[in-house]
This record gives sequence, structure tokens and C-alpha cells, in this order.
Amino acid sequence: MKKIIALALATVMIFALVGCGSSSREVVKLTLSSEDATAILAAAGIKLPDASETSAAGTTVKWCSWYDDIQNYSEDEIINSGYWTFQEKYGCTVEWVEVTWSTRMDEIANYVLASNSPDFYPGQDGIFPMMCMKGVFMPVDDYLDYDDPLWAGMKDYADKYYSINGLHYGIVFDTTFGNVCAYNRRVVSEYGYDDPAELYYNDGWTWDVFYEMCVDFTDADEDRYALDGWGYGEAIMRCCGELVVVYNTETMQFESNIDAPAIERAASLMYDLAKNDCQYPVWDRNWSVRNGVDGGGMKEGLCLFYIGGSYMFTGPVDSITPVWGDMDELMFVPLPRDDDGDGNYYIETSRSAYALVQGAQNPEGVALLASCMRFKIVDPTVVSIDRLQLENTYLWTEEMLDMWDDCYELANTSHIIVSYYEGLGDKLNSVVSALEGFGEAEDPTTWAQMKETYSEQIDYYVNQLNETIASYDPYSLNE
Repeated sequence: MKKIIALALATVMIFALVGCGSSSREVVKLTLSSEDATAILAAAGIKLPDASETSAAGTTVKWCSWYDDIQNYSEDEIINSGYWTFQEKYGCTVEWVEVTWSTRMDEIANYVLASNSPDFYPGQDGIFPMMCMKGVFMPVDDYLDYDDPLWAGMKDYADKYYSINGLHYGIVFDTTFGNVCAYNRRVVSEYGYDDPAELYYNDGWTWDVFYEMCVDFTDADEDRYALDGWGYGEAIMRCCGELVVVYNTETMQFESNIDAPAIERAASLMYDLAKNDCQYPVWDRNWSVRNGVDGGGMKEGLCLFYIGGSYMFTGPVDSITPVWGDMDELMFVPLPRDDDGDGNYYIETSRSAYALVQGAQNPEGVALLASCMRFKIVDPTVVSIDRLQLENTYLWTEEMLDMWDDCYELANTSHIIVSYYEGLGDKLNSVVSALEGFGEAEDPTTWAQMKETYSEQIDYYVNQLNETIASYDPYSLNE
């Protein structure tokens, strides 16, 4: 499929009407000449239904979330073609049911209990498996066929990470990468270090190299720290390729993985970094990153590596360069690999998905919207436009674009990390967070001490989670 799309890029004509200079937020419409793209995809069996063939046409779906990125376009956005298709091709609309971030799960559970369910919710971290097993969200299999060619590439992910007893609990329309290691090439060069991107392409971007750079760069007296970011400790721990709690898809059980040698090596790296003061001292700065912004200190050479998502540098250029440095200085790579590991680079995967709320009134409409979103992902017309936006609007360099492609490919291989966060349940998530984020403390303890403190708790809560899964009957809620 990727080869078909690649060949198509040269043949698809794009006509974009992009408004500029507007001071208000407006939907930016795009006119696409997509006949070629549609024909190419149809040849591979990938197509959307005709409006006359789906009962969801002309209906409204209720989107429950603390944000609305389906209908709200940012000022510099070129297109949201999935929703555009949902509106223009099928005459459908989206109604936003707003909830508050801090109380979102309680609010949506109350909607379900009151038999006033919205239709769908962000299918990201925090819902699977616990909230699904509690009956707040329901399987999607009656409304979506993961064997359809449109969903090729998503089926394996949904099977492995988003299903129990053969039932899928989310409509996954894309998987991309999470945390990367961003840096300023000028700063790296000034300190005489090898460029991490060049090291990565030559398979030399390893923990040992990363650690040596961090220790050499750090000077607390100069307020210079190698590491910063929201949750960089967890990112470093996870790039070993293992998680403290893992989901065994063969047994459909969660398991403690606290004794994995790779995790112990990652913990040792994080402990040594912390003991050498390589991390920005958030405990002295109101538990925030430098200046309270992503990338704070990068341009000035006060931060060497900032760990976070690539979204950090997809805003207007005039807001990026004062923080990160000139666009030709900004670069990013995956987190380094374990010198003693299996030789692979691991990257945390982020999914774009929708979850069906229990009692949804229009699940067919949600499946149709998700199909439109998925079609955007594989449509070569839109793939080309997305890349043009990064290049022409955000002024990404060719090196950044190539690295984005490499990270995206990593996120769609077997060398990925999928974390469940709050989906494990509040108590288990709290223990896992303490174990994975221990290196961000002002005075971290050793991994042996952490295991001694939390091993029994993690076993207990994992057993509770598995008991909840084993006793769950999704069909009893419909009786």
C-alpha cells in the first residue's frame, strides 16, 4: 500500500485555497482534485461508501471531550479533510458535548448512568482497559470491520493493544510517534558533540553517547542542564523497549514486568543522570519546565535535549524560533537505544482513535466519521498537503521532514511502546508512574529500593485489574 501511495503522489493534482492575514479564527476550506487519488485507492480496495449506501448519512454525532479539534481549525491549518468529507459528502454534523479535563471520566460516566450518552470520546490514553471494563465504553465491532482494506495497518495494532476476548474497544485511524529528543544543532556543534541525527543514521545514537553528552554539558552553577521536558524521565525509562506493566495478548492478562533487565538498565541510566544533576530542577521552579514553555533554554544553550512530542515545533514560526532557535538549527531524533539491548530503537506510539460511549445513539455515524478520518491518512492527496504544510507553513527543513518520516515508520513497526496510563486504574497507574518517573525526583532512590517499595503493590493491583477483565461481560449491559 505504501508503494501505491508513493507512486500516486506524482500524479495527484492539488488545488488549495488558503486564507492568510485574517485576524479571526476561521475554517480554512480546501478544494481538492481528488479523482486520481480516489481511483488509485479504489484499485487497492480502499473506498468510502456512497452517501446513498449508509444509514449514517445526514445524521449528527455527539462528540464528548474537553476539546474539539474536529470542528475547530487553528488559524494556520490548511485542511481537516476527514471532517470535511463527513460534512460535504454525507451531510453529517458534529455536536460538541464539552466536559472538564479534571472531571471528564466522572462526567461521562454520569451521562451513561442517566441514559443520556453522547456517542464518542477520544480513544487515547486513559480509557482502556479499566473504563471499558466498567461499562463506560463499548466494543466497536458491530459497527466497524477491521478486515476492510481501509483499515489495513490498523488491524494489527487494534488486535494487539486495544482488544479483549476478540472485541475491539476503539476505532484506531492512525498511529504516530510520541516523545522525541529535540536539540539545537548550533549548540551541539559549539560543544563539540557529534550530531545526534548523524549518529542515529549510523546506528551510533546510544545511551552511552547520550549520557556522556549530558554529563559534560551540565553545569548547575551556570544554570545549564542537559535535560528538560514534561515527563522526560518516563520517556527515558520506556526507550529501553519494556514497560513496568505489559499486556499479554495471548492470555489477555496484564503482567508485572518490574524485573525485566532492560528496565533495570534504563533505571540505572536515569539514576546516574539525576545524580549528576543533568535534569532541570523542576522542584525548585514550581514543578515546571524552564520559563514554563516547551523548549525553554534551547536557543540560549541552557538546555541540551528537550524531550517531548514533535507538536512542540509545529506552530507559527515567529513563536518557535525565539524559543528553539532558527529553523535550520532545530532538529530531533528518537530517544537513544540501549547499548546492551537488542539493537533496536524504540519509540512510544500515540494513537488517533475514537471510543464509543456505552449507550451511544449513533454509533454508525461515529464509524463513518472515523472512516473519513482514516481515508485522509491514506489519501495521497492529503499526505502531500500535510507535508507541504510542514515545509511551507512551519518551515521545517528537509532533514526534519525525513526524520519525521523515520519516526513515523518506527511507530508503525513492531518496535513500539504502548502505555495505558490511567487506563490501568487510578491505583495501578499511580504505582507505575512512580516507578517510571522516579528519576525526576530531587533525590532519587535506587531501582532496588523502588522495587522493594512497590513490588507487592504492583502485583496486587495487576491482579485486581485482571479479575475485573475476567468478570466483564459486555453483552450483559444490553440486557
